[in-house]
Amino acid sequence: MELLRFATAGSVDDGKSTLIGRLLYDSKAIFEDQLEAVERTSLERGDAYTDLALLTDGLRAEREQGITIDVAYRYFATPRRKFIIADTPGHIQYTRNMVTGASTADLALVLLDARNGVVEQSRRHAFLASLLGIPHLVVCVNKMDLVDWSQARFDEIKAEFRSFAMKLDVHDLTFIPVSALHGDNVVERSANMPWYEGSSLLHHLEEVHIASDRNLIDARFPVQYVIRPQAQSSAELHDYRGYAGTVAGGVFKPGDEVAVLPSGLASTVAAIDTADGPVEEAFSPMAVTIRLADDLDVSRGDMICRVRNRPHVGQDLEAMVCWLTAQSELRPGARLAIKHTTRWGRALVKDLQYRLDVNTLHRDEAAPALTLNEIGRVQLRTTVPLFFDEYRRNRTTGSFVLVDEASDNTVGAGIILGPIEVA
Repeated sequence: MELLRFATAGSVDDGKSTLIGRLLYDSKAIFEDQLEAVERTSLERGDAYTDLALLTDGLRAEREQGITIDVAYRYFATPRRKFIIADTPGHIQYTRNMVTGASTADLALVLLDARNGVVEQSRRHAFLASLLGIPHLVVCVNKMDLVDWSQARFDEIKAEFRSFAMKLDVHDLTFIPVSALHGDNVVERSANMPWYEGSSLLHHLEEVHIASDRNLIDARFPVQYVIRPQAQSSAELHDYRGYAGTVAGGVFKPGDEVAVLPSGLASTVAAIDTADGPVEEAFSPMAVTIRLADDLDVSRGDMICRVRNRPHVGQDLEAMVCWLTAQSELRPGARLAIKHTTRWGRALVKDLQYRLDVNTLHRDEAAPALTLNEIGRVQLRTTVPLFFDEYRRNRTTGSFVLVDEASDNTVGAGIILGPIEVA
């Protein structure tokens, strides 16, 4: 069964958590004891109705304030598809949480309040979804019951958001009018909006085509672990040498001619093994073990790719970085550890070209540093060669994290724009 990962975003009080709660409740994806706990908490708080937002707002501070602070992950399935939901916060001070939650999403769901329309946070979340390369964007205009189910209001918001989205790299944009509180157009089509001819939210999530979003052209296999059984008793496995990892792009088949980076040595795929036995092909995001026909020196952090289709190999790269900590700042000259796919190295921040205002898209080229939740374009020099693609081409080989070696904390998340062009 196919898996869809989607992230929700929107302004405070737009109803993200309520929408997810309604989605889980109406699709019968919650247990009786969960519902009883939510009903009991709602009663204790004096709510006039069962607050389904409590299904996702798990932190006590979230429930007390009625806001989302951390990223809440929820899992559910229908007969057609499995889902992982990342409910991300709306406040600007939690931008890092939204970046974290949306980094692996196939689809972003941006909620708008029908009364307020497109606000600053709506634009920010749409921009972040675009920056993170999320291929599908769904705009849910919520609280339609509070504007008398007005088609004119829905069309007005749709036109305003579409004009802003034209400035972004958004390929698939869908608008759905909903009332999360009452369940209109969430799981079932609403009788209150006969003018809306599209599908319900759940139907759209079940049907959206994501298979072609993966890069099936550029074969990339970062080696995570070398499997070399040491048991002397097993004659069958005595000479076994396999390279385990997750396919990051393309398709691998036995008989394919491949190259191993950084050595550049060539070989042929002898077999592809999984926990369920050998397979005839492997593609993203399958976790497999690749065996080669030749006995090459391959270790963790190396990459197996096509002989005539290789990633960039280099130590100088341009990137957009979101800074994730309040304990330090990202400044030119900073030295950090970098983890890219399965490869570790150290990185020097050569230059901070600009800090980006995610609300206005203004570039502040005079900014001296990036602080918590800020995003900027930087130039990095690494101590070891990285095997990378542009993020827009491959989200796995085009992303990395930065780590403070003193504290061992992850302090930055970045996407690669490309190698630094040498004049």
